[in-house]
Amino acid sequence: MSATVSSILTSILLLLLLIGVGAIVYRSWRNGISPMPASAAVRLAVVRELQQLERAAPLERAASQKGLSPIVEAGAGWGTLAFAIARAQAHWRIVGIENSAIPWLFSRLARRWGGYSQVDLIRGNLYEFPYETAGTVVCYLYPEAMRRLDPLLRARLTPGTRVVSLCFALPGWQPTKVITCRDLYRTKIYIYEKD
Repeated sequence: MSATVSSILTSILLLLLLIGVGAIVYRSWRNGISPMPASAAVRLAVVRELQQLERAAPLERAASQKGLSPIVEAGAGWGTLAFAIARAQAHWRIVGIENSAIPWLFSRLARRWGGYSQVDLIRGNLYEFPYETAGTVVCYLYPEAMRRLDPLLRARLTPGTRVVSLCFALPGWQPTKVITCRDLYRTKIYIYEKD
C-alpha cells in the first residue's frame, strides 16, 4: 500500500473517530449525562434480584398473560446490563431504549456478535416509550432523568409492574426493597412495585 493511500485511510479513520466522539459528547450534553455502564458487581446484583423476583412471580408468564414485554431497560447505553440479564435468563425478552447513536450502534453490533436474539434495542426517547407494555422496568439514570421519568411511570405502568433502579431512587416512590452492592461505591439498587 502506498504512503498516500495509507495516509488517506488514517485520515478517514481519525475523522470517523472524531465524529463518533463528537456525537457522544453532543448527546451527553443534551441528555445531561454520558452513557455509563454499570459495574460487573452491580450487573450481577441486578440479575440476582430479577431472578428472585422471577421465583416470586415469574416475569415471563405474568407479563405474557398481560400481553406485556417482560423487561424494558430505560436508557440501555452500551447494552451491558441488557446482555447480562439475557445471559442469565435466555427466555426473558428484553427491550432496551437508547437515544445516543454511538452506544446504540455499539450495542446493536454486540447483540449481533453475542447472539442475543431476545434483546431488542430501540433508538428512541425513553420519555416517549409506551411503558404500558412493560412487565418490569430497569433503569440506571441520573436524578433529573428519574424525576422526569417518575410521572410517566406513575401514569403508564400497569399495577404490579416492577421497577428496578440502579443508584438513584424514584422520587416519591416507596421501595419494597433496597440492596446495597459490594462494589467500591456501595451502589444501591431500589426495587419498586407499581400500586
